[in-house]
Amino acid sequence: MLRYGQKITLLRRKETIPLSDEKWITKKELLERYNISYGALYRWKRKGLIPEEWFLRKATTTGQETFFPEALITERVELILGSRNEVELDELARRLRGGEKEAWVLTVGTTYGDKRFQMEDVKSIVLCQGERQVDVTGLVTEKTKEA
Repeated sequence: MLRYGQKITLLRRKETIPLSDEKWITKKELLERYNISYGALYRWKRKGLIPEEWFLRKATTTGQETFFPEALITERVELILGSRNEVELDELARRLRGGEKEAWVLTVGTTYGDKRFQMEDVKSIVLCQGERQVDVTGLVTEKTKEA
């Protein structure tokens, strides 16, 4: 979570500025400015294209609102929108994380389709049957080291 007094680095400009000097934009303003949906914004967040730390929730007179550091979020949204016809979102997220080499992905196949997780994001893998639980995290991470 971003905190007042922290410094942030703007991606393209590689410039560090104090967060207290940062201009903020509301979620509503961001969605309207770029004509994107609430669903798209949160899909980008889930995929790791927009870091959780950029979502700053603050109490306002009308309730709670979400704010973003304007320079960071506008730069990222423009990058996502400009790349969406050339690169899949998962690939773009991998590039933004700096994972140039191929990272391990955990794929869970179900009757409803596959769900993919970057292994670097997985904290634990636990199989459950009623009260019984088996942690298989070590088994899976061991296999990635062997391969």
